[in-house]
Amino acid sequence: MEKLIIPEQDIINAVCVLMSRKEFMEPEDIEVELLYDDVNGYYAEAFANGVKHNLQTYHLIEALRSWLKDFLNIDPFAAGIQLQIDEEQGMIAVIH
Repeated sequence: MEKLIIPEQDIINAVCVLMSRKEFMEPEDIEVELLYDDVNGYYAEAFANGVKHNLQTYHLIEALRSWLKDFLNIDPFAAGIQLQIDEEQGMIAVIH
């Protein structure tokens, strides 16, 4: 598989879709903030119906695998996913 870069907005969209399925809401009703620090690594905070959900790295990977399958027609388990911070683009996912 050729290397593919998933930009920050698409990571946010993937998390919104995943959370909307779990919370039985519309994706546009979910707010997501992607975060990184040296202690927690990659994570996100999602807000659904006024409730804050703390999402760890594995949740982000789960959302991206679902995104790859449902929106890009890529086998999600044949793809390696690596989260990175890009100075210009923010959080990105490198798919290889």
